[in-house]
Amino acid sequence: MNNIPKTLKYSKTHEWIRQDDDILTIGITDHAQCMLGELVYIELPEPESSIEAGQECAVVESVKAAADIYCPISGEVIEINEELLDNPQLVNKDPYGQGWLFRLRPFENKFSHLLNAKQYSKQVASEAH
Repeated sequence: MNNIPKTLKYSKTHEWIRQDDDILTIGITDHAQCMLGELVYIELPEPESSIEAGQECAVVESVKAAADIYCPISGEVIEINEELLDNPQLVNKDPYGQGWLFRLRPFENKFSHLLNAKQYSKQVASEAH
């Protein structure tokens, strides 16, 4: 079973969200990086850009495939993980730590559509069948 930390929230499109006061850190889940394989390229959103929930905001490419990353919450990008531009494999090595993608200041605190670890775990299990 993939690593699914209980302290995070998750989107149905395999992004994780960690809330620190009024800032959200966003990345892709361990399950997503396992499915993609070794990442070779990452395109991140522009700092200070506004992104709507559900909008494509980043791209990750692996030796197997390319995948769009969708913003789980509407907000303003306040920081990107520049280390990933030269070292996208950090997402494979540490998806919930050094492999975070970007930080967002949400426009509103509406998180009811996000999944908790148990709900996300069920979704991952259902996709395996």
